[in-house]
Amino acid sequence: MAHASDASAFDQECGDCHSVTPGKNKKGPSLAGVVGRKPGTAAGFANYSAAMKANATPWSAARIDAYIRNPKAVVPGGTMKYEGSADDALRASIVSYLVSGR
Repeated sequence: MAHASDASAFDQECGDCHSVTPGKNKKGPSLAGVVGRKPGTAAGFANYSAAMKANATPWSAARIDAYIRNPKAVVPGGTMKYEGSADDALRASIVSYLVSGR
């Protein structure tokens, strides 16, 4: 179960560009239900990079963690502006929040 600190970590690192409300896209797609979803397929979001759309591996907790650590290594050619975070605890909080069904 996600904690308030997990929501805060998400808001701090991801909230400017992503929401966790189904169908509420911002600069980036909604991350509601992202675990298990194929990259580049969020409903109502069309502004994916070709690299993201070509990525067929569904999002898992481990893959999200790797992506938050270094987006360009997981999706070379992706256009997300986030450079990544080496902070293990921060990434774990974000992943926990997303895995909790947000």
